[in-house]
Formats: sequence, C-alpha cells, structure tokens
Amino acid sequence: MCIATAISLLMILICAMATYGAYKQHAAWIIPFFCYQIFDFALNTLVAISVLVYPSTVQDYLRQLPTNFPSKEEIMAVNPTCLVVIILLFLSIILAFKGYLISCVWNCYRYINGRNNSDVLVYITTNDTA
Repeated sequence: MCIATAISLLMILICAMATYGAYKQHAAWIIPFFCYQIFDFALNTLVAISVLVYPSTVQDYLRQLPTNFPSKEEIMAVNPTCLVVIILLFLSIILAFKGYLISCVWNCYRYINGRNNSDVLVYITTNDTA
C-alpha cells in the first residue's frame, strides 16, 4: 500500500510539473512526463509482445482470476485464438493512442523549446500584418 501511494504521489508530481512547464513555457519541466510516457509505452509494447509470443498465458491468467469475476466463464468459453486476436487488437489501439499522446507532448516540448530559442522565430499573423 505504501509503494502504491508513493508511486501515485510521484505521478501526480510529474503531471503537475508537465502542466506547470507547459503553462510557464519551461521546456525542461516537461521532460520527466515525456520519459514516463516512453517508459509506459515500452512496458505496454512488452505486454503485447508477450501475448503474441506466449498466447497460452492469457488462458492461465483467466484461470487465476477470482471466481466472482464478472463474465469470467463467458470469456473462458471464447476460442483462445480469437481471444488473443481481440486482446492484440485492443492493445494495438491502446499503443496507437499512447503513441499519439507521446507525439503531442514531444511537439509541445519542441514548440516551447523553439519559442525560447533565439534561432527560431515564431511569427504571429493577424489581419493587420497579413
């Protein structure tokens, strides 16, 4: 319980740092959140690879669930190959969404870094300057 609380507090701190960094235009404050996202993406990719390489682990995991788990019997009745395909499809959608979020954070970092860099000019156009 203490470890879960510490991890939750660390995640709140990292998210707050990213929010503060984006608000105050400090690119360095976004880096810990970006690193967390990369780490999380890598772990989810390993889960997808393990399901692909060892499809029998899905059935083993389902057998270990408590008996009062909702729809456990219906899930166990599904064809194991079909279940693995569904899980891989679901994991692929999650990985694609996480990749998109990583891209958003990286673009935010680059934008803020570019604004603070004197080599890159950011033009703001209005009807008067156009």
